[in-house]
Amino acid sequence: MERVRDLSELPKAHLHLHFTGSMRPGTVLELAHKYGVRLPEVLTEALTSGEPPKLRATDERGWFRFQRLYDAARSCLREPEDIQRLVREAAEEDLKDGSGWLEIQVDPTSYAPRLGGLIPALEIILDAVDTTVRETGLGMRVLVAANRMKHPLDARTLARLAVRYADRGVVGFGLSNDERRGMARDFDRAFAIARDGGLLSAPHGGELTGPASVRDCLDDLHASRIGHGVRAAEDPRLLKRLADRGVTCEVCPASNVALGVYEKPEDVPLRTLFEAGVPLALGADDPLLFGSRLAAQYEIARQHHDFTDAELAELARQSVRGSAAPEDVRARLLAGVDEWLTRPAV
Repeated sequence: MERVRDLSELPKAHLHLHFTGSMRPGTVLELAHKYGVRLPEVLTEALTSGEPPKLRATDERGWFRFQRLYDAARSCLREPEDIQRLVREAAEEDLKDGSGWLEIQVDPTSYAPRLGGLIPALEIILDAVDTTVRETGLGMRVLVAANRMKHPLDARTLARLAVRYADRGVVGFGLSNDERRGMARDFDRAFAIARDGGLLSAPHGGELTGPASVRDCLDDLHASRIGHGVRAAEDPRLLKRLADRGVTCEVCPASNVALGVYEKPEDVPLRTLFEAGVPLALGADDPLLFGSRLAAQYEIARQHHDFTDAELAELARQSVRGSAAPEDVRARLLAGVDEWLTRPAV
């Protein structure tokens, strides 16, 4: 067997992690018991057994089922201390996987009803991030995401709020949920507000729908990063465009398979994207529901796509370069990647 290095020790940045989806299974179960939340049986069984629920979201019924499980988990977050616990545990898990920088994505409107409103919800989240950074040493920032399923005016409100808190740890603006609903151009004004306020543009695209979704994110939202973007592999000209512009695709292999975008890990077009020169940042997406965290995504690249340690190191570098981390943090992480490659394989 080939000797390899420990991927949990490879310094990297984590750019695609959703807030509720970052929770530990045990935390959801504890909070559900604390607040008397009745979780769907399939979710309880999955959290108890350690086996992720069977999900397939390539049709609307499947997406609704996925969203129902996600909403059930979110309903267990009710107090500021729950938010603090989630953020702290997400950071601890990332540190175990070698992450030196985490950009966690959240739609604060989802938590506003239980946390006193939209502004208090975002402030509670940002306070939790500040505390966690001090206590763990992990570099961590927030990407505020609008919901495609809601009205574009809601997205504009969120964009203005995100810009208002740019000096408190918000670094980007995203667009999540079912990309088959809501055209990217409907949200162009919200993204213009965010970009004018100095935030990076990082909408989801090219997962549940094809290359056209990625092109829309580039043309209408001027994306500097694409959440997922894997379906760009179906269009060579689009691949070249992404590579030439240095647009990072936040690829989440385990998520792609769990949601039925691809049948098997080896079907995820990691090689196609990588060899086309598209910058990549591997992410865990929603480990609560998909069952694997950050280092496991690199393991998929190794085991199912034959990435060498040198190529895995380059993936880690690309994640750092695609991040909003300050230059000193980038330099430290990039030096750590080089040092990792000098270690003897075991």
